[in-house]
Amino acid sequence: MVGSDVSSPAVAPLRPRSTVISVSTGPIEEATGRRLKANARIATRGHHRLSQVIVSGLFSSGEGEPRHPILVVGQRPVTLHAVGNRQPPVQQAPPAQKLRLRYAKRGPGRFTSHRDFGRALERALRRAEIPMAYSSGFNPHPRISYANAAPTSAASEAEYVELGLREVCDPAKIIAALNEVLPTGFVVLAATDAVKASLGDLLQASDWVLKVAGAEPGVLAGAVAGLLARDEFPVERMTKNGLRSFDVRSAIISLEATDDETLRLRSIHQTPLVRPDDVMTALRMIDDRVPQQALLTRLVQGPLRDGEIGDPLS
Repeated sequence: MVGSDVSSPAVAPLRPRSTVISVSTGPIEEATGRRLKANARIATRGHHRLSQVIVSGLFSSGEGEPRHPILVVGQRPVTLHAVGNRQPPVQQAPPAQKLRLRYAKRGPGRFTSHRDFGRALERALRRAEIPMAYSSGFNPHPRISYANAAPTSAASEAEYVELGLREVCDPAKIIAALNEVLPTGFVVLAATDAVKASLGDLLQASDWVLKVAGAEPGVLAGAVAGLLARDEFPVERMTKNGLRSFDVRSAIISLEATDDETLRLRSIHQTPLVRPDDVMTALRMIDDRVPQQALLTRLVQGPLRDGEIGDPLS
């Protein structure tokens, strides 16, 4: 129907107006006059709906010029241009520098999810005018890599992110610029050039402080002793993939009740990841007098060397 040369004296003399419908976002091949494909997409430039669209003929702007199909949208004729294949996306240059940042989640920041922080960081990078490198493809994104983020409601002094920059920058200036524009509760503490090892491989263990209010004297110490005496202790947690079982005991390097309201935990990052709230669940299963709520704070995370946690930025 589109390819047929239908003469219509009422429509053929009309010339295209400012509303020209393009078949695609790709380049217009006006020199070939190729026919419109049946599965081509139409960008209407203001026409949210094309109702009662009629192919009324072919229009040529001059002698020897290629002819294009004419459509009538309501009473207004518009011209369709044939398009070729979509052009490949521009390939972005690799980052000139990769920086790894350590940041803290404090105060109200502990209630921010990982996705919310990601959006806040991208806004901060734009406001601070950090020269970010971007990925290639039709939808380029800033080169940002995260690793082992703390769960929502947990504070942390040791969260890490890697930035790819298109220019070499002074890490101290990046820290100062971001701290001026980040929301309350987030503070960049350190930055350094990335090493060859991936950030995820370097984050092998964490130190946590768990604050438990309202526990009776000796309850925490007794529950901790009961958990450490076990070779394994499975608990269940609902995840996005359904109910999963975790062996809490295998992830614990050390666990100590420093007083009746404070626990100190050192745990390894295994798959599936055992979180501090899973440890609290195990303690409550041993002794139901253990309070349900605990404030979690991560103090350190990094590579595990001879039983001690190192600095992943060093």
